[in-house]
Amino acid sequence: MLFLILGTASHLGMLKKAVVYGKECIVTTSLVELSSSTSVIHALRTLKYHVTGFPWVESGNNFGGIPIPSFLGSMRSLTYLDLSAASFGGLIPPQLGNLSNLNYLSLGNDYYSLLYGTQLYVENLSWISHLSSLVSLNMNWVDLHKEVHWLESMSMLSYLSILQLDFCELDNMISPSLGYVNFTSLTILSLRGNHFNHKIPDWLFNNLSNSLLQLDLSANSLKGHIPNSILEFRYLNTLDLSINQLIGQIPECLGQLKRLELLSLGYNSFDGSIPSSLGNLSSLWSLSLLNNRLNGTLPSGLWLLSNLEVLLVGNNSLVGIVSEAYLKKLSKLKSLDMSSTSLIFKVKSNWVPPFQLEFLEMSSCQMGPNFPAWLQTQTSLWYLYISKSGIVDIAPKWFWKWASHIDLLVIDLSENQISGNLSGVLLNSVYIDLSSNCFMGELPRLSPQVTELRMANNSFFGPISPFLCQKLNGKRNLQILDLSINGIFGELYYCLTYWQSLSHLNLGNNNLSGKIPDSWGSLFELEALHLNNNNFYGVIPPSLRNCTSLGLLDLSGNRFSGNIPSWTGEMTTLMVLSLRSNRLIGNIPPKICELSSLIVLDFAYNSLSGIIPTCLNNFSSMATIGTKNDHFSVFEYHSAPMNDDQENLMLVIKGKEWEYKSILKLVRTIDLSSNGFLE
Repeated sequence: MLFLILGTASHLGMLKKAVVYGKECIVTTSLVELSSSTSVIHALRTLKYHVTGFPWVESGNNFGGIPIPSFLGSMRSLTYLDLSAASFGGLIPPQLGNLSNLNYLSLGNDYYSLLYGTQLYVENLSWISHLSSLVSLNMNWVDLHKEVHWLESMSMLSYLSILQLDFCELDNMISPSLGYVNFTSLTILSLRGNHFNHKIPDWLFNNLSNSLLQLDLSANSLKGHIPNSILEFRYLNTLDLSINQLIGQIPECLGQLKRLELLSLGYNSFDGSIPSSLGNLSSLWSLSLLNNRLNGTLPSGLWLLSNLEVLLVGNNSLVGIVSEAYLKKLSKLKSLDMSSTSLIFKVKSNWVPPFQLEFLEMSSCQMGPNFPAWLQTQTSLWYLYISKSGIVDIAPKWFWKWASHIDLLVIDLSENQISGNLSGVLLNSVYIDLSSNCFMGELPRLSPQVTELRMANNSFFGPISPFLCQKLNGKRNLQILDLSINGIFGELYYCLTYWQSLSHLNLGNNNLSGKIPDSWGSLFELEALHLNNNNFYGVIPPSLRNCTSLGLLDLSGNRFSGNIPSWTGEMTTLMVLSLRSNRLIGNIPPKICELSSLIVLDFAYNSLSGIIPTCLNNFSSMATIGTKNDHFSVFEYHSAPMNDDQENLMLVIKGKEWEYKSILKLVRTIDLSSNGFLE
């Protein structure tokens, strides 16, 4: 039996360590040499590679997009071939169809391989029907869109037990020419992330009912209802139909699939109430009904599912009170999401939960008015998201100590009325959002691992320099800092240059003063800078031209003087430039017209003069709306785990000030009003 794994090989084309006839030895023959050494190929009975990845790859392998060697098709004794996540690219050689003894074939790539342009593809799959002994096939992320008869080819593999074709660009799993699909041995079928755009096909229920254990059709644009024939899958333990366009009520008959352990129906358009029959699924450990149109109360039977570890029902129109009495049997619960519902989470102040949560998402769900004291019993929590949860209370001192001592990566308490003095408090989580609350005192201390800190719209008061100049035990990783709309004062000293990883900085609407230090030009990662509505003065420092990634610059509402620097026209990434309400003089430099990406230009309420340059018509982005999304990455960027965030900007339109956030990328405006331009 020949057993070959290249998915974790160490050097390009080099087989480093092998087990041959049960004895470990070193093999230094390259792939090219193997192709000509047919005697070696046919002599080997067992060949297994256990080697580390490339120095520049964390795991797996990187063959740099080279094609899979066609000579592998001559290794006719091969029973196990794993080329997955090895960054092969190009056409899969049809010679692999010669491997008639093959039981296991894995050619699957991953998302990261696509980023580096190393996707595999096929012209057709006729060769795969020759692999008559195949039991397991993984072709995830292989482009199969040219093969319209993929179902017929796969159907000829009568021994196939595991079929994984995730993200393969397939667009049809209904074949009128195929009266019968021969998948009688199939136990695992995963087709997620394709483009089927039709109803769930009938053939699934015709001959899979006695064998299928796991079915994943998620993210496929599937339409219609879940048919009652789903009941035929009497042995099914995993059913994932999430991220589709399914409608209607969730069928009661799902409660008869007694072996179900995972049921995921999130991100569809199911309506009506949650079937009470789901309470019969005693083996269920994961239930996701997120982002549907479900209404009514949570069935009482759900609280009896003692094996439940994951319960996700957020973003539905659910109502009712959830008390500690309902939760007492959920001792294994690890993930709970009731966000964006009308549920009321009402427990006693001395309640001790029977579970240890790892993930808690309760935003826009009533938890208040008291701060949830039971959180201090949770020592495994890494994700805490309780924004807009109606809390009107003082954050207890134990909370900050507790958050620093457990591996709590995400804290979001935003948009409540939580108060407390944070002077001297150490913040230790990776992502922290305390914005739109009533926190006060001086700015807290940070640990080096804090990556995003949002404390806008609070009552912090005190000088900014102790915060910027604080000593950290390790490299600073802060990328996003928002301290806007507070009472912070003082000058911005050179200390900000300690924070070299900053990409989004918002210090707007404070009482900061002084000049912008020249050293700020060393913030090379900076993409968005808000210093609006402070008391800064002096000229706009030329060192800012070194911030070559800057896409948004808002210096409005200050006392900057002098001319508009001509070097701003060299900042080709700039999309928003607001210098409104300052003391700028002179002409608009013609070089500004070279900013082809600009969509917002605001020079209003200054003392500018001269003639308005006619070349302002050159702003090509002003005339375009349907621009590629990556063009607006400065406005929409990846934030905390499972969340994306957006830049905001205050603009004066027809005399009224408006905040633009989600639609900022659609705004197109030039405002030169209240200056002294010649007509």
